[in-house]
Amino acid sequence: MPKTHRRVVLVRRPPGEPAESDFRIEEVPVPQPGPREVLVRVIYLSLDPYMRGRMRDAASYAAPVGIGEVMTGGTVGEVVASNHPGFKVGDIVEDRLGWQEYAIGGGPALRRIDPSLAPISTANGVLGMPGMTAYFGLLEVGRPKPGETVVVSAASGAVGQVVGQIARIMGCRAVGIAGGDAKCAFVKDTLGFDACIDYKATDDLDAALRAACPDGIDVYFDNVGGPITDAALRNLNVHARVALCGSISQYNATAPETGPRLLGTFVGKRVTARGFIVSDFAAHYGPALRQMGAWIKSGRLKYREDIVEGIDKAPRAFIGLLRGENFGKLLVKLGPEPRA
Repeated sequence: MPKTHRRVVLVRRPPGEPAESDFRIEEVPVPQPGPREVLVRVIYLSLDPYMRGRMRDAASYAAPVGIGEVMTGGTVGEVVASNHPGFKVGDIVEDRLGWQEYAIGGGPALRRIDPSLAPISTANGVLGMPGMTAYFGLLEVGRPKPGETVVVSAASGAVGQVVGQIARIMGCRAVGIAGGDAKCAFVKDTLGFDACIDYKATDDLDAALRAACPDGIDVYFDNVGGPITDAALRNLNVHARVALCGSISQYNATAPETGPRLLGTFVGKRVTARGFIVSDFAAHYGPALRQMGAWIKSGRLKYREDIVEGIDKAPRAFIGLLRGENFGKLLVKLGPEPRA
């Protein structure tokens, strides 16, 4: 057990795109668990777009990270000391313990992971928050029906890649929007989407969507906002559903971006749009995780991870995430997995 470990804290609230200087890597003593607490050696740290919102001191659905505080983030790790009756040394656990190599856990969100079901990294991805976001956002908010067309933006990302595959499992036509030949090839050839639009290679997204969705769009799963979403909304069918998950294209904006005034079209088309937070469905995670695990085991659900090594790489990797540089679920590996 080392005496010290590293962690990443927020030192400045960026007005636009974050810089590495907005973070500081500190070396501090390894904490000791108190009653009903465990000490976790973090193995994987999840980097996700929502973290940009936590860097702002603004009203939101969750409190911002304070200046000088550890950046928030989901983690998977190994219990290395325990004063908790429900967890023992050697357990693999998932919790939101932040950007640090060792952390204290023990609250209600701490959950044990079974490494025999899938690689433990998936607890931060397809079998974690991103997977649950895709599952409930599509099935509970989007409510797809067999034969309908489902369009998802950021289709090669942690959430989007799962949305399209579940749409296919539900008997729908799945159309992705992604940036670049490699990502679109992955979406179509590996994940099995019916079509993928490379938004970087077209000057007319409306025409590209009409070609890929000849029967219009019944469900749009929005991860990006901005012009991509504007084009999708212009191609919605009557009684379409829109699942508003995120707007990564806007997260670094210093002022609200003005786009086409499209909400009027929702009236005539009787469109339903709903924003959601994955924790809205926390009471139903158990059955959803079992279903997702079964789809992975059967080969019906595939996933891709983008893993960087070392906590010192986390700030740069996070900045790249907001630029769309990652390819798949972005994780930082902070230490070795336990030997089997």
